[in-house]
Amino acid sequence: MNRARISHAVAGLLRRSVSAVRNVATLLLIALPLASTAAAAAPDEGWVYPVGPPAGPVDVVRGFEPPEQAWLAGNRGVELRAPVGSEVRAANAGEVTYAGPLAGRGVVVVQHDELRTTYEPVDATVSAGALVSAGEPIGTVAAHGNHCAPESCVHWGAIEANTYIDPLTLVDTLAVRLLPLGNRALTEEPPPDEPGEPDKPDDFEDGSPDPPDDTDRTAERLHWPVTNPYVTSPYGMRIHPVTGERRLHDGTDFRARCGTPIRAAAPGRVRATGHYGPYGLQVTIHHGSLSGVSITTSYSHLSHVGVHEGQRVASQEVIGRAGTTGRSTGCHLHFMTYIDGSLKNPMPWLPSGQ
Repeated sequence: MNRARISHAVAGLLRRSVSAVRNVATLLLIALPLASTAAAAAPDEGWVYPVGPPAGPVDVVRGFEPPEQAWLAGNRGVELRAPVGSEVRAANAGEVTYAGPLAGRGVVVVQHDELRTTYEPVDATVSAGALVSAGEPIGTVAAHGNHCAPESCVHWGAIEANTYIDPLTLVDTLAVRLLPLGNRALTEEPPPDEPGEPDKPDDFEDGSPDPPDDTDRTAERLHWPVTNPYVTSPYGMRIHPVTGERRLHDGTDFRARCGTPIRAAAPGRVRATGHYGPYGLQVTIHHGSLSGVSITTSYSHLSHVGVHEGQRVASQEVIGRAGTTGRSTGCHLHFMTYIDGSLKNPMPWLPSGQ
């Protein structure tokens, strides 16, 4: 009799253990990397951003960076800047399949037919089984467990047919479709003039002084701020991607993966560092006189700043890392030049002279 009771108890324990393993496996399927990544299907009608204005624009702290292999590091979603306690919305109509803590942070999962979206860290205000509409609140941004500390953000993921996709492609709006940039502007208006600087011109005519001749190319020209430079959007008039207005794109955008070293284009002194609205994290360096004119350069959308105000830097010294802070949806460098205090096209002053 005792053996029968013991056997029955052991069998019950095993059943409960198997059930627990299955529950853990189910949760892991929500959070762990899946087998592969691919481009998103055509956007459905009704998609909105989960934070900020439903139709955008949104501040993307880190864009979609799927790894080449499922076990490698990457970013299988996007980080959207949002203050703690702000509203988090369902990106489209669907059914909540999970709402609760997972791996130390609050997670909400919404199933939309063959596609599901994930949101974290979130203090959920919905429960599993709830039906939600596009833009309906599902919780608030949690204070703990975000990917952007010390700032706060929401990680928004999307999975279709067991494949991670870029959720930004689901929302059919110009506000975030900036990669590839092509012929579109990235930033808004130039930053305010500093005290004592001449007013910046409202027109977009270049008017830059002639760059130094080839005999002084090494000493007097600026150097590339990134290695293997590739221009994704040039200086000049463009259609603003958010407002649709024709306005000046006030610098040159260079392709740069997140974390790419950004280098000083010439020796100089750091004039300012910090967050500057749509420019995000920015470094400004004054280089003194080159070819008889005063030159200042600016480096925007950084993820990290490695210098401080007043610091002297050498040419090609690393001053920060590429990022996607400010009004940006993908890592790159927005490079600006001021010639005698006026905003000008950077390219005549770079090695190609183009």
